[in-house]
Amino acid sequence: MTDKEKIIELYRDENRAMVNKDINKLNEILKASMHLTHMTGYIQSKLEWIDQIQNEKMKYLSSVEENIKDIKIDGNKASLVGQNQVRASIWDGGINTWSLEMKIYFVKDNGNWIISDQVASTY
Repeated sequence: MTDKEKIIELYRDENRAMVNKDINKLNEILKASMHLTHMTGYIQSKLEWIDQIQNEKMKYLSSVEENIKDIKIDGNKASLVGQNQVRASIWDGGINTWSLEMKIYFVKDNGNWIISDQVASTY
């Protein structure tokens, strides 16, 4: 598998893990220091995000991929932009579907790609 294929697969793994509440998978593919910047501007740590998925303060019901673009790989760093239709209940705000665009950053750690940071917006 090429580096490009690996980072795309990581992005898809993360989306599946969010919906399936697969905490083990998220812990495996997210760097310990990973932060998620929400579209509100709130910056959330990996541990807080995973905790909120686990206790369903952030409940992802589905994630349908529409596009992956702007893939950049430079040595041990990479990024991509993924666009998904995400149906979720976030912080007791009711169930909505968002056109969610994620800018995902990756680093190669001991020869393996891992998600290092994420920035959410809409498209």
